Amino acid sequence: MNSLGLPRAPGDTRVVVAMSGGVDSSVVAAMLKKEGYDVIGITLQLYDHGDAIHRKGACCAGQDIHDARRVAEAINIPHYVLDYEDRFRQEVIDRFAESYLSGETPIPCVECNRSIKFRDLLKTAKELGADILATGHYIVDRALPNGKRGLFRAADPHRDQSYFLYATTPEQLEILRFPLGELKTKEETRAMARELGLSVAEKADSQDICFVPEGKYSDIIERLKPGAVAPGDVVHIDGRVLGQHEGIIHYTVGQRRGLKLATGEPLYVIKLDAEKGQVIVGPREALATKTIRINDINWLGDELPGPEGMEVAVRVRSTREPRPAILRFTENGAEAELLQSEDGVSPGQACVIYDSEDPRARLLGGGTILRNEPVITKIAV
Repeated sequence: MNSLGLPRAPGDTRVVVAMSGGVDSSVVAAMLKKEGYDVIGITLQLYDHGDAIHRKGACCAGQDIHDARRVAEAINIPHYVLDYEDRFRQEVIDRFAESYLSGETPIPCVECNRSIKFRDLLKTAKELGADILATGHYIVDRALPNGKRGLFRAADPHRDQSYFLYATTPEQLEILRFPLGELKTKEETRAMARELGLSVAEKADSQDICFVPEGKYSDIIERLKPGAVAPGDVVHIDGRVLGQHEGIIHYTVGQRRGLKLATGEPLYVIKLDAEKGQVIVGPREALATKTIRINDINWLGDELPGPEGMEVAVRVRSTREPRPAILRFTENGAEAELLQSEDGVSPGQACVIYDSEDPRARLLGGGTILRNEPVITKIAV
C-alpha cells in the first residue's frame, strides 16, 4: 500500500490536488509530488471580490489563483484554473441569501464542499484520470475494519474541520484524501512549507466567508435580493413589541449585542420569524434547547440507530465541542435529544454527529438544523 492507501506505487497513482492558493493545499501538493505521485493541481475561480464590493482591482480570488500557479510552477506540476463562478453563484451564494431571508443562519462552506468541491470537482478529477482527490482540510480519513473509509476529528482540535465536512458521502470517501489531518499544529504545516521552499509559507489564513468581503454578509444579500430586506417588529416572548428592526438578516439566534433596546434587562435573539418579519427576543434561559430536529441527513456510520436510539455526541456550532445526545431517526429526518440543554441552537446551522465526545472521535454524519422550540415556549403569535 502507498501512503494514500492504494495498492500501487506512487508513480502509478494520479492525484488531483484542490489548490486554493493557501499554505495548506500547497503543502499537500508539494509533499505528494515529493513522494513521487503523479500530481495535478486544480484551482477553482469561484467569485470576484472586486465585483462583490463594486471596486475593481480588489480581487482577492485573483491573488489566490496567482499564488497557486506559482506553487505549481515551483514544484513542477500541471496546473489548471476552472471557472466555476456560475455554479458557485447558483449552488452556494444564492442559497446563502435565500436562507438568511427565511430566518436561518446558513453555513455556505458546507454547501460549497457538498456541491462544488466534492461533487463537481470530483467529477473533473475523474475525467482527468485521477485515482485520488486530495485537499488541505484538517480531518483524518482512514480505512475501517469493514474495508470502507471513515472520517475522524483532526489531531489539532483548533484546526479540526470535521464540522464542515459532515456532508461527504461514503462514495466520495473512497477517493478523497486529507493528508494534513494528523498534524498537531498549524506551525507544523508552515514548517513543512518552508522546508519545501514554498512561497506561501507565511501567507495568512483566510478569514470569514470567502465571497463576503470585510464580513458584511448583509450587504451581499441586499445586493443579490434588492427590496427583499424589510423592517419589522422586535417582539418579546411575552408578546410586547419593544421596537423596530431593519431586517431579520441582521440578526442570528443567540445574539445579544446590537439589539438597541433600552429595557433594563439583558435580552437575546430567541427566534427569527421570517413570515411575520419579527425578531423575537427574551432572557438567556429562553435560548435553552434539548431536542434538535434535523433534516437532509448524511449518514457515515456503519449502522442506523434503532428504535431506542443511539448514544452519540452532537455539535451545533463549529466553535463548540460535541455534547452527549440520543439520536433517533424519524420519517422526516432525525432528532437529537441532548442530555443537557444547549443555548442558541440556530435553524440553518449544522448538527454534526460523532460517535463520542473524544477529541479524535469518528464523524458519523449530520444534517441541517430545523426550527426548534426552546424550553421556554411562550412565543409571541
